[in-house]
Amino acid sequence: MKFNPSVYSYPSRRNLVYAKKGMVATGQPMAAQAGLEILKLGGNAIDAAIATAACLTVVEPTANGIGGDSFALVWFKDELYGMNSSGKSPKSISIESLKERGITELPKHGWIPVTVPGAPGGWAALSKKFGKLPLTEVLKPAIRYAEEGFAVTPTLGKSWANAYKVYKTQLRNEQFDNWFTTFAPKGRAPRIGEMWNSIDHGRTLRLIAATNSEAFYKGELAEKIDEFSRKYNGYLRKEDLQEFETEWVKPISINYRGYNVWEIPPNGHGVVALMALNILKGFHFDNRDCVDTLHKQIEAIKLAFADGKKYVADSTSMSVRVEQMLSEEYAAKRRALIGEEALMPTPGDPSAGGTVYLATADEEGNMVSMIQSNYMGFGSGLVVPGTGIALHNRGHNFTLEEGHDNILAPGKKPYHTIIPGFLTKNQKPIGPFGVMGGFMQPQGHLMVVMNTIDFHMNPQDTLDAYRWQWVGDKTIHVEPDFPNSLALQLAAKGHNIVPQLNTTSMGRGEIIWRDEEGVLCGGTEPRTDGTIAAW
Repeated sequence: MKFNPSVYSYPSRRNLVYAKKGMVATGQPMAAQAGLEILKLGGNAIDAAIATAACLTVVEPTANGIGGDSFALVWFKDELYGMNSSGKSPKSISIESLKERGITELPKHGWIPVTVPGAPGGWAALSKKFGKLPLTEVLKPAIRYAEEGFAVTPTLGKSWANAYKVYKTQLRNEQFDNWFTTFAPKGRAPRIGEMWNSIDHGRTLRLIAATNSEAFYKGELAEKIDEFSRKYNGYLRKEDLQEFETEWVKPISINYRGYNVWEIPPNGHGVVALMALNILKGFHFDNRDCVDTLHKQIEAIKLAFADGKKYVADSTSMSVRVEQMLSEEYAAKRRALIGEEALMPTPGDPSAGGTVYLATADEEGNMVSMIQSNYMGFGSGLVVPGTGIALHNRGHNFTLEEGHDNILAPGKKPYHTIIPGFLTKNQKPIGPFGVMGGFMQPQGHLMVVMNTIDFHMNPQDTLDAYRWQWVGDKTIHVEPDFPNSLALQLAAKGHNIVPQLNTTSMGRGEIIWRDEEGVLCGGTEPRTDGTIAAW
């Protein structure tokens, strides 16, 4: 990779990191160290990724948990593999049953939006296919932090406190009591620097490790989830858990100026980032910090999202093919819609033509881009008694709109926002990247790719750079350090520019690039407690 940091250099509290033998980049220092610990014990990048992911369920519970989903792109022995470990909706749920309960829109909390969690199954699947060490060894750091506790870090503490303020007013039903027992044991959120632990969480991780996740889907933990669901009239049953299988999928990609940008296919929305890049590669960009570049980026992501929100769903339910969405002909049609004024995005017709991210790499050349989430912070607000398992709420992304590809149905995967990214050139790996944060994620991927390829920025400058986020219609959120002159010029083009004080809403990313000599170069997110552990 050719970097030119002298041209684009932004204020940072992080340093660019280089290493040779191994690297782990993620949003929590303790989780990064957990991954490095496993590398030093003889594990590979996949083992390190699993260790980091499991540890993140403990040390960053505001964004992910054992009861969430995960996706991964794995470069292993000169081939890229895709893992989709997201679960389906319960077989007993239906729009008709919701209507009988008087429910006309999908709630954020409680049992209704809970789909089968895929994260534990993903850890076991990765370990079985690629790992060198057993899960009993790989999960030891996470178990240690769960049982012995850890000191709450600054960004984590703020997010935890904000979640508690919301939950104490909104989650008043008895079914949510165990969330407060687990995550607010002193009647409040743990403070920054204060120790927190979860013996139940540690015990659950031990069961998952000892049974290669079988306990979660067919054993003791499945029984407890089923019992809890039945008690509060939920839809999820042990039969739904028993049928879960992690999917190995073929990654999708486009070629962007000689590089292949890779994503996981739907039900994830990585295709949105690829569609936007496909549109943008028809333009030439000399300068990142100019209104023409920003305007075209914004318009492209709006057009891509308009299609993504209409068509992305469980792959068995989509009315168009991914190949159609990523065709050169369709990109040209969408590109032609971009003019000098902000547009109101509408879907085209391709057929006519809270989350954590981690990246790992080892000396053998293996690299992992992995992401997992409970969604919307702690997820559903439900914690299975005696287990520490915080359940996600991915079903909230279904729609109840008749005829929509992503309509709620039994045994179906919802539109998913978490997406890992990977970059290659000439069939050789450049490396993993990701930017977590709900619907910010494809936008963050677009910025990472263009900052790297178009503007030759190093990984740290890429992540330090100011961000914008399209949130709907013509509204664009911008960070405090977004240049005022550019904001005014965008407003003159019809964009509704809204400054944001909270930079965490702009996503949190990690990057590891490998050069031709095998040297690793990593950048981590300044908007959170991120760190890089290197060897």
